[in-house]
Amino acid sequence: MDVLSDVIAVMRTGEPRSARVEWPAPWAQEFAAVPGAAGLQVVLAGTCWLTRPGRDPVELAAGDVVFRPHGDGHTLGDSPSTVPDEPACDPDDRRFLTRYANRTVARPATVVLCGGYRLAPGRAHPLLAGLPDLIHLPRLGRLPELRATVDLLAGELERPRLGTDAIVPALLDTLLLHILRTWIDRAPDHESGWAAALRDPPIAAALRAVHDAPGRPWTVAALAAEARMSRSPFARRFTALLGQPPLTYLTWWRMTIAARLLTGSDASLGAVAAQVGYGSEFAFAAAFKRQFGTPPGRYRRTG
Repeated sequence: MDVLSDVIAVMRTGEPRSARVEWPAPWAQEFAAVPGAAGLQVVLAGTCWLTRPGRDPVELAAGDVVFRPHGDGHTLGDSPSTVPDEPACDPDDRRFLTRYANRTVARPATVVLCGGYRLAPGRAHPLLAGLPDLIHLPRLGRLPELRATVDLLAGELERPRLGTDAIVPALLDTLLLHILRTWIDRAPDHESGWAAALRDPPIAAALRAVHDAPGRPWTVAALAAEARMSRSPFARRFTALLGQPPLTYLTWWRMTIAARLLTGSDASLGAVAAQVGYGSEFAFAAAFKRQFGTPPGRYRRTG
């Protein structure tokens, strides 16, 4: 898989939640802070304001997308001054056990599409960690792929049919990928970090190689060859953009995949070790314990 696809496939855990909600004016809804989660909202109709403690309010209009990658709390409302009169929306609250919801009212002033993800504890990809606390993409209509995905997702939530339980998670993944793609494309050229790395052809080629074949016996020289660069300039460039040397990232990614396999499959420790590039269970177990602070067998037993 490519890097963005891996971020979604490996980091997400549990089932995503999504809802299409209509609100009559005046209205305000608080969204609780949920560490280890990520949430998005799309204004389908009307306008609203997003408010956060200690920050200026952000006005949103139909077609605007907001993504909160770090699970920070915030409030949506028809005005920055409207006070929520209901408890905060928290996905752990038993009142919100429905995975996919559609709430309608008479004469709605605003219609919002919401989605939420749980991220695997301890395995948050540095791409997500490096995102700002709020990504705001205005004027959805100028991004046809985003618009099409939102329309399909809103339709499934408004009119659930056979197959909705399979379609909605796939559409949420697609929507999140389009948001991340757009953010990467729009990030300033001078920035370091993951947006810059994925737009840098040599470093992007090396990252693709690692994600396509994490179990290969990679060396800095082999990754530099994938990037069509000499070894030392490649290592400096990789480290300058991503803040860590190539083999440090390779080890972290291998251990992340291993953790997923240990909890999501019945593969033996030897098979997991081989899949992530270790010739012996002993070497794999030592590397895994350095990363997670516990042996792989115990990690599997405790989930």
